[in-house]
Amino acid sequence: MVALLLWLILLVLCWPLALLALLLWPLAWLLSLPLRILGITLHGVFELLRALVLLPARILHGKP
Repeated sequence: MVALLLWLILLVLCWPLALLALLLWPLAWLLSLPLRILGITLHGVFELLRALVLLPARILHGKP
């Protein structure tokens, strides 16, 4: 509700900027998709490396 109210205020005070933001938002989202995919991939790689490094400790202690 607050977001809608803020958009309406922006539309009244500065409608060209509001329309430009509405038109460019999908383009910005499309450009950010590869970065999100890269971030998800790197997160998975680091979690795998962490699991491999901590594997001996988990085996010796017997606790997760």
